[in-house]
Amino acid sequence: MATKRWMLPDGMEEGLPPLSWQLESLRRRLLDHYREAGYELILPPLVEHLDALLTGTGRDLEQQTFKFADPLGGRMLGLRADMTPQAARIAARRYADRKVIRLCYLGTVLRTHPDSPGGPRSPRQVGCELFGESDLSADLEVLRLMLQTLELAGAHELHLDLGHVDIYRAVIAGVALDAEDESLLFEILQRKSHPDLAEFGRARGLDGAAGRLAALMDLNGDLSVLQRARQILPQESGVEAALDCLEQTAGSLSREFASVPIHVDLAELRGLRYHTGLVFAAFVPGFGRELARGGRYDGVGREFGRALPATGFSADINELLQLGAGTGAG
Repeated sequence: MATKRWMLPDGMEEGLPPLSWQLESLRRRLLDHYREAGYELILPPLVEHLDALLTGTGRDLEQQTFKFADPLGGRMLGLRADMTPQAARIAARRYADRKVIRLCYLGTVLRTHPDSPGGPRSPRQVGCELFGESDLSADLEVLRLMLQTLELAGAHELHLDLGHVDIYRAVIAGVALDAEDESLLFEILQRKSHPDLAEFGRARGLDGAAGRLAALMDLNGDLSVLQRARQILPQESGVEAALDCLEQTAGSLSREFASVPIHVDLAELRGLRYHTGLVFAAFVPGFGRELARGGRYDGVGREFGRALPATGFSADINELLQLGAGTGAG
């Protein structure tokens, strides 16, 4: 019994020397870099009113959020599971006089379940968000910052994944799916299971759409995927614009980060319910999940009185250190 008192809950971590000193060194390097890039540091509270945490981008976080009643005011409160909704609230309410807002943050978040089996439930999240700019240059700025973040952390053999949610939305335009079916289809596409997709399509009479989705599922690989997509996918303005966006993004990053291979996955639907355009993630060999991820999520802040175009990324600084990343840069 006494031994159990010293055990941490599943998915919770504590930092001890020398790891804690390495983490502090990395924290300083990253925040100094963001400040030089023109990003302002915000320190949101660990606890907020639940309805504020679960608006906009936060709706997908409901199952990940610890909830409890405020003994003082009686309203429901939540422990933040992600700092992006907090950054959106701050941008909309505290920077109403600015057209373009650049914010960065670094702090612990708490989740009811890990994002992947065996993963952490208390990541130390670091990230940058750019509000008020809808041009592709903003997405490229954030992508550069994400890759620079990983380089500053000492990560090696980075691989970048690119996708665009508008392509999926164009492919299924006109198909009526309830929430349960949408979730099932999302899972099938992420597993890239052709038999399950065919069965799903037959059961719901979606033969035509299922064929287009099957083609979409196979459109992943190097940059030649974009040319194949132009030949296979419907010639619609939304599809063409998304493919143009991916082509320009890949071309720009290939010139600036020549050593980083770029992988395109047109069925990548990470954060589908709130992302509105380009999505991206960075990986290293031998690590089963992304080191950093992000994308565009226009319209954020509407619930706080000011809808803004937005793009950003986040990472878990603890995972960078566990990979041995935070020790190589000084």
